[in-house]
Amino acid sequence: MSDETTKQPLIELKDITKVFYTDEVETHALSGIHLNINEGEYVSIAGPSGCGKSTLLSILGLLDTPSDGTYTLNGQAVAGINFSDRARIRNREVGFIFQSFNLIGDLTVFENLELPLTYRGMPKSERADRVLSALERVGMAHRIKHYPSQLSGGQQQRAAVARALVGKPSILLADEPTGNLDSKNGEAVMELLKELHRDGATICMVTHDDRFSRYAERTVHLFDGKVVDEHTTRPEVDSVAAVDKD
Repeated sequence: MSDETTKQPLIELKDITKVFYTDEVETHALSGIHLNINEGEYVSIAGPSGCGKSTLLSILGLLDTPSDGTYTLNGQAVAGINFSDRARIRNREVGFIFQSFNLIGDLTVFENLELPLTYRGMPKSERADRVLSALERVGMAHRIKHYPSQLSGGQQQRAAVARALVGKPSILLADEPTGNLDSKNGEAVMELLKELHRDGATICMVTHDDRFSRYAERTVHLFDGKVVDEHTTRPEVDSVAAVDKD
């Protein structure tokens, strides 16, 4: 049997459930989710509002815990570990790209990217090299001293992508990354994610927009907290037309 066949998935979810309790009401946000994501894959999680997409992404990113089931990230079982270990794993293994950018307003672009690296005790010179490299990768090195309020929406999302990349995580998690952007900037961000995937990044993206799901290699459809369909795509054929870079 080949090494490729026996290689363990980067992410492995088995029978994941999530139940929220409010007074006497139980809300089953996720019910029996099984999902594997391999290193280098680009996976889209799609479905209507309220289907459990963001809940699933929060569990993948260690921002929330499942009510039941097992979650293995990069060979390590993460269910039941303490808060500080979850934070450490999240800092090193996961890069987040949020719909609302989540940049800190009173920090410059450089400082926004540098902040997560300071928690690792990384030397200042190495932090600076990492930040500059990430910003160059997304075409934002010329905005290094700007504050978020001085950037357009598209520029803020590019800075947010760079912040997700700066720690060299195992996986990028994108939660509706085009949700606050116009169509042109949305397509530009999707093209950027596609380029990062071509360079080897592992990406899991939540979206309700079928146009952007087609950028991924594989789409998992959720409905009422359950996986109801899963199919592969051909992003080089089916994706939205690339933005003219001339």
